[in-house]
Amino acid sequence: MKPEKRARVAALNDQLRQKGIGGRILMTTGVTDQGRKFVLAVVAAMRKYSDFTGDNDPYGEHDFAAMTVEGQRVFWKIDYYDQDMRMGAADPAAETTSRVLTVGLANEY
Repeated sequence: MKPEKRARVAALNDQLRQKGIGGRILMTTGVTDQGRKFVLAVVAAMRKYSDFTGDNDPYGEHDFAAMTVEGQRVFWKIDYYDQDMRMGAADPAAETTSRVLTVGLANEY
């Protein structure tokens, strides 16, 4: 992927992660079962996350992170789908791409 396109994908992913715009955010039952306070702490940590490096973000898309929130390991991952949500998106930088950000406890993966 060209650097310009990769930067666009990262910006769209950041917009979803930080502002909840441009896709869907799903939380696993493991996260929601921890209660409202924990969910809000996870959302706040996810919005603030900026520790992307070549090691944890090798494609520069800002599409995954592992964080520790209130002593629990939490993962979040963004996946790309076509508009019908039937198959993967042909181009994650396209306007027609549907983004889904899934948040879960590490032990659920």
